[in-house]
Amino acid sequence: MKLRSHFVLSLMLILLSLFLTGCSIGKSGKSSADWAFSFVVWDGYIYKISDGYVVEISNEIGQVTKYSDMEGTYSENFSNKYVEGTKYYSIKGINPEAAIAVEEQDGKYRKALRQGKYGEK
Repeated sequence: MKLRSHFVLSLMLILLSLFLTGCSIGKSGKSSADWAFSFVVWDGYIYKISDGYVVEISNEIGQVTKYSDMEGTYSENFSNKYVEGTKYYSIKGINPEAAIAVEEQDGKYRKALRQGKYGEK
C-alpha cells in the first residue's frame, strides 16, 4: 500500500512538472513563439535580421509599429525583435527590395535581408 502511494505521488509530480514546463500561453490565448529567425516587416515584406551591420544608410523609410513575441500574423510594420518606434532605413547603393537597415539602440544599423511577402508560406 505504501509503495503504491509513493508511485502515485511520483507520477503526479512528474505530470505537474511537465505541465509547468510546457508552452506558455499569454492573455491573447496564443502561445509564445520560438521564431525560426528575428525579423521585421516593412511594406508587406518580411526581412530577416542578419549578423552584418550597415555603414552607410540613406533615407528613413519606416518604423516598427507592432512588436510581439507571441505567435501569430500581425498587420503593419511588425517585428519579433525590435520595439515599436525602431526606425528602418534604405541602404546607400542597395535596393530596398533586397535589403534594408534597422536602427539599433547603440546607434548601429543592422542589415535585414528581404525573404518574401509577409504571411505567405
